[in-house]
Amino acid sequence: MSIDSDRSGPVVVGTGPVSARDLVRVARDGVAVVVSEEAVAAVEASRARIEALAADPRPVYGVSTGFGALAVRHIPPESRKQLQRSLIRSHAAGSGAEVEREVVRALLLLRLSTLATGRTGVRPVVARTYAALLSAGITPVVYEYGSLGCSGDLAPLAHVALAVMGEGTVRDATGELRPAAEAMADAGIAPVELAEKEGLALINGTDGMLGMLVLACHDLRALLRLADVTASMSVEGLLGTDKVFAADLQALRPQPGQAIAAANMVRVLADSPIVASHATPDCTVVQDAYSLRCAPQVAGAARDTLDHAERVAGYELASAVDNPVVTLDGRVESNGNFHGAPVAYVLDFLAIVIADVASMSERRTDRFLDKARNHGLSPFLADDPGVDSGHMIAQYTQAAIVSDLKRLAAPASVDSIPSSAMQEDHVSMGWSAARKLRRALDGLTRVLAIEALTAARGLDLRAPLAPAPATAAVVARLRTEVPGPGPDRYLAPDIEAAVRLATSGALLAAAESVTGPLG
Repeated sequence: MSIDSDRSGPVVVGTGPVSARDLVRVARDGVAVVVSEEAVAAVEASRARIEALAADPRPVYGVSTGFGALAVRHIPPESRKQLQRSLIRSHAAGSGAEVEREVVRALLLLRLSTLATGRTGVRPVVARTYAALLSAGITPVVYEYGSLGCSGDLAPLAHVALAVMGEGTVRDATGELRPAAEAMADAGIAPVELAEKEGLALINGTDGMLGMLVLACHDLRALLRLADVTASMSVEGLLGTDKVFAADLQALRPQPGQAIAAANMVRVLADSPIVASHATPDCTVVQDAYSLRCAPQVAGAARDTLDHAERVAGYELASAVDNPVVTLDGRVESNGNFHGAPVAYVLDFLAIVIADVASMSERRTDRFLDKARNHGLSPFLADDPGVDSGHMIAQYTQAAIVSDLKRLAAPASVDSIPSSAMQEDHVSMGWSAARKLRRALDGLTRVLAIEALTAARGLDLRAPLAPAPATAAVVARLRTEVPGPGPDRYLAPDIEAAVRLATSGALLAAAESVTGPLG
């Protein structure tokens, strides 16, 4: 059964899935973790089965044999603890930059969640040690490269297991880099000497890529609402119409995400004096450009793709990924559930939609800066065009990011490099898909922040006409950090301030302070 954790208390890991909400709390907020008694009982039951098989003279994969291409060798009892240590040490072969703390904590929690199902055959002490590390804020050092996404995220998970053994390096709750044994001793956590099957159980999972997927879904959900807000600001500032977002027009194409995005834009643009000023019979504009008129179609399709990704994440959160696995009737069976394809595909799908949403945002920004298309605003929104360049190069920055996002949208999951002497002859590259998705999310945040910054300047330049109450609230929030129109100034700090406000959710919150929660 799953256990719903109190939002203010520790996350309780039971035999069922942890929620996406609880994963974010543990990964980002440092929330403590405990293992339920029900989970401890399930772990004890499956461990009894493993210990019985360990005493059997017949070889059982993962219990009394080597691993991967070396699975044909039977390992005598006196060598099995060394086998576990050797497995973890050899597989902790990552390289490159350190992986972010939130990713490692998500990975830790998800591996613990699988251990708690009772399907992996570890002892309770192993599960409790994982929970203790999370609760103490001890984060094993994991490196950027090393996972092919099959058999799961081997190297990243091995670096975590190495710390559980009291080896390798970690960062303590203050962020200081320390030997694992030292940090654990200070926290009162004893290193674990791994027994039969346990080393394999700690590294055979898709926990890293899944953790990054859940975090990405959480972030993208908010960014798509922000994209509706910035698109609305651009429609308003560029004297576009809100009539195309009417519910009856959207219903002619009943894509669910599209309807949500259009409804958001209607709410954000409600009661806009700027929109009303040109919604007259003598308006000569027949149709707005696609980047304005079709904003709900693109943001809506992105939402629908995100819905699919969240469904896949939900299935994975409810999974017990290990090989071999202890079945409910006590069998120990090899399987292929560690293959990361389901997660890898949706990670790549999300990178595609991020690139497209950002691309449309950049096109709206560009329209603000072109005197031939911005309906009466100054070239580049400059204070004194020719002397001043206004936001000319802010669009260059957007364009550079969008170009990078298009490269990041190339799927990682179509690649495969065989490994382990051709035993693992097809791999998912899901970890790589997740790593590039994190970079893509940062890029989208920056592109939307620059659109908000430029659109706010355009709305200010429409004075004395006033913007809608919701867009005015966004402009006002920006103006607490970024001055309004005027002569050219050092622009990079303005962009970074807008990025901080976008990242923190402050820009979205400003709009929603008027509209209420957007869809």
